[in-house]
Amino acid sequence: MITLHGFPASNYYNKVKLALLEKGIPFEERSVTLKDKPPSMLEDSPLGKIPFITCEHGPLCESQAILEYLESAYPGTPLLPRDPFAAAKVRELVTFLDWHLEMAVRQLYGAAFFGAPPLSESNLARIRGEIEQKLAGVQRLLKLAPYAAGDTFTMADCSAFVDLPLAGMATKAVFGEDLLLAHGLDYKPYVKFLAERPAAQKVVADRKAATAKA
Repeated sequence: MITLHGFPASNYYNKVKLALLEKGIPFEERSVTLKDKPPSMLEDSPLGKIPFITCEHGPLCESQAILEYLESAYPGTPLLPRDPFAAAKVRELVTFLDWHLEMAVRQLYGAAFFGAPPLSESNLARIRGEIEQKLAGVQRLLKLAPYAAGDTFTMADCSAFVDLPLAGMATKAVFGEDLLLAHGLDYKPYVKFLAERPAAQKVVADRKAATAKA
């Protein structure tokens, strides 16, 4: 059986968890936080990052690599279109969500969520400009019609469902306004729509329970 290692407050952990639940793959969870990670964890995740999985074949880290493995190993309930170009467009959108927008917003997390000292005005200006640039790119690709990449739930929804609200909260906490909404990306109806899915409800409930305990 697959074991998912990490913690439910992590958006990338929840990205993988949502994919597992949507595909109906049996799995168990094992809590690993960045504060209590054992030295042996580096054998499973070479940079000591979460999430990672262990399975009959061994360990695997990086959320998108995990989703690609799940898609190949468990082809039932696919999260990619069959058409090669359409599948590539989904992967393109995932890259823009995870590696462009989310990584730009991630620079705010310390100040927004973890009590780090406020960022300098120059850093705030730089980060805001970067976020706005990446956001514009995401907006050129994001469909929300009704799903992230079109009319079918895909891998892109596993990213968008966890990345977009986090970006909104972080920018609101630091800049005093949700930059996604301010730039015309009204993601909230989409998140509400996805939250009707049982898998999404499970992810949200577990995240809230874990956050309440912290």
